[in-house]
Amino acid sequence: MVYILLAPGFEEIEALAPADLLRRAGIDTALVSVTGEPVPGSHGITVTADITLDRVDLSQAEMIVLPGGGPGYKNLGKDPRVEQLVRKAVEKDLWVAAICAAPTLLGKWGLLKGKKAICYPGMEDQLTGALVQTAPGEIRDGKIITGRAAGNAIDFAAELIEALLDRAAADKVLESICY
Repeated sequence: MVYILLAPGFEEIEALAPADLLRRAGIDTALVSVTGEPVPGSHGITVTADITLDRVDLSQAEMIVLPGGGPGYKNLGKDPRVEQLVRKAVEKDLWVAAICAAPTLLGKWGLLKGKKAICYPGMEDQLTGALVQTAPGEIRDGKIITGRAAGNAIDFAAELIEALLDRAAADKVLESICY
């Protein structure tokens, strides 16, 4: 199971493109509301999540995904349950992925020490402990995947599929959407 965490102000494309493509690849994926109610995105798209944060079951998890979005990533970072969940996922050697501003949370929580990572341009100083990368796209280092920005959401999703299945599965999904 892949859990994509949603807090008010999340960047819609960074959550919904991965959810869509992961599901097209046959990967169980749940949108998770941190607030326990329909979650408003940063551009006025409100999403009804599949489950609430208290129903996340790490024993069934393969990956935790943190989308960015100006207020969204800050709201994720304000909830101590999110940090605790991500730390437990890392301890269990599960995949953790974050895109845009959200990788800065991984830096803040000390989870990027010595790892290559990327984030939204101009926020690199918040990737505490990371070996900051500036190339466009996604960076995978161990079980941590970071992505640059909303414009990379489809490539980010493909990277998640490749990590969980393989490149052929990712390519098949991309081909199915004429990407």
